[in-house]
Amino acid sequence: MDVPNNPLVLLTTVFQEVFPLVDNELSYWEKRAKEIPNKELQAQAMASIKSKRFHCQGGSVFALLAGNQRKEAIRFIVAYQTISDFLDNLCDRSTSLDPDDFTQLHHSLKDSLTPGSHTMNYYQYREDQEDNGYLMELVKTCQNTMNNIDDLKLIYPYIIKLEKMYSNLQVHKHVRVEERMDRLTNWFENNKSLTPGLTWYEFSAATGSTLGIFCLVSYALSGKMSKQLASNIYDSYFPSMQALHILLDYFIDQKEDLIEGDLNFCSFYPDKKKMKERFIHFINQTDKKVEILPNSKFHKMIHHGLIGLYLGDEKVRELLEGREIAKELLQASGSYAKFFHWNIRLYNRYSTLSIKK
Repeated sequence: MDVPNNPLVLLTTVFQEVFPLVDNELSYWEKRAKEIPNKELQAQAMASIKSKRFHCQGGSVFALLAGNQRKEAIRFIVAYQTISDFLDNLCDRSTSLDPDDFTQLHHSLKDSLTPGSHTMNYYQYREDQEDNGYLMELVKTCQNTMNNIDDLKLIYPYIIKLEKMYSNLQVHKHVRVEERMDRLTNWFENNKSLTPGLTWYEFSAATGSTLGIFCLVSYALSGKMSKQLASNIYDSYFPSMQALHILLDYFIDQKEDLIEGDLNFCSFYPDKKKMKERFIHFINQTDKKVEILPNSKFHKMIHHGLIGLYLGDEKVRELLEGREIAKELLQASGSYAKFFHWNIRLYNRYSTLSIKK
């Protein structure tokens, strides 16, 4: 299967071939979530699928790099992202502020990427326990995909490195409010050589994305992985593209996070002008970085598609200066981002109307 190399073909393929497979996978996991006997675990599992569906949709675009293994890539991406979103809810909206609990929960992500790794009681440090095998099945689904990758050894050091940074972030940012800043800034000081020129909150944002993992796994499933390609993908996605991805996510959630009292990395910029400048910096850096990758046009479209996706969200309209900043970022991003922005807005509007009917 060819990788799309123009925006119209990409969108058509995503809407007609990728999203229906994502919906099928999510329908299965929603059914499994409804079978969770513990009410708190069930509530968080159901909420993560309902409110973060677009995470799986966006991530699954990388399955187009997997060739004939596209369906397998989507199965992995949906399962892995569902674990991530479920754990985020358990850490962010649930009953615990215990870093040991958060660390134990996130062992499931490492196990997901490690074939043969024995599953464990990931709920060991919390009162809520019985999930009817939900999280364990998600882990094993991911492990099955890892078993289908002949060149896993080429990507494993990179996906584990990305997973470890992601899991550390989730622990540090979800503890008690009075502990968060010290943990996050100390963590940054110990790792800032990985991302020269980034602030602690930009480094944190870069670690919070799953895109690099999805790209590496999808390419590896295609059978076209090499040692050099694995290194190039890592360097192209971390930190610039992953930082932009998560900062855009935080950008649209600013009002919601302020109301909920949640940590939002965009709030640490000294002003809106500086934030906008740094967003444009990450846009330009990502454009340069992905040039070294095969299918570089596809990666550029994904990059600009993210910009269009997030800035097309209705929550942007609720932000002070939100529309103005979105307009300037779209202008800086060029025609791809604008194309995806308007098409995704139309798709979302049509989908909403269809659901209401």
